[in-house]
Amino acid sequence: MFSSPAQLNGFTVPPSVTGAASQTQSHSPSHAPPLNIQPPREQWGGKYEFLLSCLGYCVGLGNVWRFPYLCYRNGGGVFLIPYFIMLFFTGMPLFLMELSLGQYGAAGPITVWKCCPLLKGIGIGMLCVSTLVCLYYNVIIAWTFYYLGNSFQSPLPWSCDASANAKFCNTTNTTISLSPSEEFWNDRVLGVRSSKGLHDPGPVRWELALCLLAAWVIIFLCMLKGIRSSGKVVYVTATFPYFVLIVLIIRGATLEGSLQGVAFYLTPVWERLANAQVWNDAASQIFYSLGIGVGGLLSMASYNKFDNNVIRDTLVITIGNCTTSFFAGFAIFSILGHMAWRKGVPVEKVADTGPGLAFVAYPEALALLPGSVFWAILFFLMLFMLGVDTLVRIFNLDFSFFGHLQVSAAVSQQDGEWFYIGQCETQDFVSGPALLWLLPDGPIAGH
Repeated sequence: MFSSPAQLNGFTVPPSVTGAASQTQSHSPSHAPPLNIQPPREQWGGKYEFLLSCLGYCVGLGNVWRFPYLCYRNGGGVFLIPYFIMLFFTGMPLFLMELSLGQYGAAGPITVWKCCPLLKGIGIGMLCVSTLVCLYYNVIIAWTFYYLGNSFQSPLPWSCDASANAKFCNTTNTTISLSPSEEFWNDRVLGVRSSKGLHDPGPVRWELALCLLAAWVIIFLCMLKGIRSSGKVVYVTATFPYFVLIVLIIRGATLEGSLQGVAFYLTPVWERLANAQVWNDAASQIFYSLGIGVGGLLSMASYNKFDNNVIRDTLVITIGNCTTSFFAGFAIFSILGHMAWRKGVPVEKVADTGPGLAFVAYPEALALLPGSVFWAILFFLMLFMLGVDTLVRIFNLDFSFFGHLQVSAAVSQQDGEWFYIGQCETQDFVSGPALLWLLPDGPIAGH
């Protein structure tokens, strides 16, 4: 006689297994091996946690330091045409597909491909890419942390009011072409003057090393309890940058010369639409800003309820992200326009992108404002929040992968915390060479 198969957590268990388990319990119940039952997957504490987490993941440093530069370089307001076309025809469909796959599979980027094991390599590729991104992205956070600490000095160390910068601000000295902010960035932050190139990284800069360690400690604390902790942190890290952007836009609108900067930002050049590079920049910015194909969206959506309205979330997050990029340009170029007016030069002479904008041009502009210390603290605190929020969501992909290993290998929660400590320390050690890749002439300086 064959007994009917048993059901365990939705899975069919053969009679031979249940019979063997019962016989083992009858003979030696004290030595029965525990069944490896997968615990229920965690879920977000509320729908706003998921929305803010995705918005914080998408709205990052690129919205502040890359989009405004691409906009003015590619025809001003004309760039918005290919940008929103790429959003509606490529960004939104792929964004919806990734959220739907994660929500339906309720698994990370590795195990979600159980529907098609042949594609499991895609998940492994996502994990590798996210690990590499974590290495260099936290270096940027370390730089921001360093600038934030130096912003509490009065006068600011990269302003002309500092006595050490007198030789750089002397207009009669034509032999020195560097500005105080450039000198601070190149010498005190990067120390590139003591290096001959990539083959000569120079000595360890202990101030930056400590900032990098502090950045990894903050990421570790945010991720210590998984989405239970990161889901609460997002209420601050995702909303605070919007408050700062609004304040900077209002302050920039009151400055002399701000309209010149805004006009430079939005003046349309219709001929640029015929240039294929404009469309290429629009597509790359959409992919870069929305974080499509990296696995972060898939991982975050896996913690949703099965019946969550994923179409609504896609519309809110994608439109909110692109709108943030557009309005960030007003905060950037209004103050850069004021700096150009103070110096008596065209706006294009002070406009920059990437680290050059965030750590050279904009700090120099903030140093010219009344109450420069307050504005510098506000700006670098915003950059710090943007970086931490994005990196926590990228790191969440690793958390999903380790959650799969934890179930498979029956690893305890305490061991999981030690795993994160080890992973953060390892990436902290490896992040050092990433400094070279983010120099102004480095491979990813424009991103």
